[in-house]
Amino acid sequence: MIPDEEFIQSDSVPGPSKEEIRCLVMCKAMITSDDIVVDVGCGSGGFTVESAQIAKKVISLDKNHEAIEITSKNIQKHNIQDKVQLIEGDALKVIEQLEPFDVLLVGGSSGDLPQIIDIGIWKLKKKGRILITSILLETRVEAVQTLKNLGLYPEVVEVTIAKGKLMERGTMMMGRNPITIISAVKK
Repeated sequence: MIPDEEFIQSDSVPGPSKEEIRCLVMCKAMITSDDIVVDVGCGSGGFTVESAQIAKKVISLDKNHEAIEITSKNIQKHNIQDKVQLIEGDALKVIEQLEPFDVLLVGGSSGDLPQIIDIGIWKLKKKGRILITSILLETRVEAVQTLKNLGLYPEVVEVTIAKGKLMERGTMMMGRNPITIISAVKK
């Protein structure tokens, strides 16, 4: 995994998801060198960059222009331009136009999560994997219910990470936001 400090970041663009979260998501995604990955709501590009280290191709999208700019800088910094297609636009419209893909990562949905999942599952290849990361309780519930309504059996993992901060007297553990990872495999 790429250390957090190796990513270009912006106060106005979310991410990247913390290194430990990226590690778990990549493990659950089971990305191979033959896979096409779609990263919805790419933010600063943490999952895009990590996925492109393995996948054949990553299609990364966000409707926030600044997110696309930051992700582009991270793609260039990590020299993976030939493996990533960046698209600025609304996920609902963009996903419909894409070729079938193997892995769908959803980090941001702007309130359109059920529709993104519906369209994404339709475009996901058989045995394809979908992973949704959530910091909001409502998003977790929405993701699980939508996947169940589609006949899938979601796995739900909540992760709370604490990292040590060295102090004069010892190491203070500093908690980070809990993240829920919801994943499923298309039948």
